[in-house]
Amino acid sequence: MTTNNADTLRPRLDAWVDAHFDEQVALLQRLVGIPTDTPPGDTAPHAEAVAHELEGWGWTVERHAVPDDEMKAYGMQSITNLIVRRAYAPGGPVIALNAHGDVVPPGEGWTHDPYGGEVVDGRLYGRASAVSKSDFTTYLHAVRALEASGAPLKGGVELHFTYDEEFGGLKGPGWLLEHGLSKPDYVVCASFSHAVVTAHNGCLQFEVTVHGKATHGSAPKTGHDALQAASRILAEIYRQAAALDEVHSAIDGITNPTMIVGRIDGGTNTNVVPGKVVLKMDRRLIPEEDPVQVEAQVRAFIAAAVEGLPGITVGVRRLLLARPLRPLPGHEKLVASLQRQAQAVFGEVIPALGTPLYADARLYAEHGIPTVMYGAGPRTVLESRAKQADEHVLLSDLKGATRVMAGLLADFLAA
Repeated sequence: MTTNNADTLRPRLDAWVDAHFDEQVALLQRLVGIPTDTPPGDTAPHAEAVAHELEGWGWTVERHAVPDDEMKAYGMQSITNLIVRRAYAPGGPVIALNAHGDVVPPGEGWTHDPYGGEVVDGRLYGRASAVSKSDFTTYLHAVRALEASGAPLKGGVELHFTYDEEFGGLKGPGWLLEHGLSKPDYVVCASFSHAVVTAHNGCLQFEVTVHGKATHGSAPKTGHDALQAASRILAEIYRQAAALDEVHSAIDGITNPTMIVGRIDGGTNTNVVPGKVVLKMDRRLIPEEDPVQVEAQVRAFIAAAVEGLPGITVGVRRLLLARPLRPLPGHEKLVASLQRQAQAVFGEVIPALGTPLYADARLYAEHGIPTVMYGAGPRTVLESRAKQADEHVLLSDLKGATRVMAGLLADFLAA
């Protein structure tokens, strides 16, 4: 990386971004206008629209469709992940830029059309306007600005537009990496704030099924009450969750592990002793924790909670393992460049820190690739209302992040 290249190129990079910003906003409006709600997870039409846009620029787009049988087993309808490879002269690194197009459904409470891309008072509203269809355009226009600068370039850029962040990423970046379709030297993944994210929490999710024996409510002792047993498990889960407040991460921005029960289903009717109850629980892991150890602990305390109860059996099925994102050697080069570029663009020092969320950025790090998260966004994810009603991105943040990313690419790739 040569850190003075972007300084020399900055006037040209900024001028190109500014001159084409209306075009960038219009592109984001089109991308927001194509629903990618997950569930149901029918995202291939959005990928095809993106590919069509880029092919209109003369770019080559690789379409990597996840097979239908895998989709059905996974619980989604369609995924086509895209790779765009921009190769320059040999001798430089390959940087992958990843943004995801799948989103949670809009939900209720919107005062703007969630698919309208409406611009009001410098804000563009719509589902995924902040996370992360905005960064489709951030990364695309950063690459275009770099290529339009006229600077000789070495190495290459890969744009990974994937569609499985909400379900965990295994059929998005994970699928591309497992099939050997990409092996970049560095990765920047879409984010949601001005900060450079260097680490994030992991997540274990479980389905806990408590089996008893249903019987008539007038004779409860002739059955085995699965709900009574489940209440013991619930009490133990929340006792253990309270103890997690005393476990602390050393990474700025990440506090402590958490554990909740997000859903309970069971019973057949008011006058019937429940014969089956299902709990779905979520255990967040700080980067210092070992997922294997944590899973063993969860299974052990659930079993202990109902030990000795007659007629009760419990099954625990893991639904998700998302490992934490941990910093790898080399990530500091990305951090240094992004912080320097952001200071030049926004006039302030942006922090490098962890986040308690989990994302598919971890999948690149699991393959040994230095990875950070950076993109368009406000100071915090709550300010953008991501995953809430009236999600939006400030246009000033969108333009600023595009300038920052163009500078990062120039730092690494301008010869």
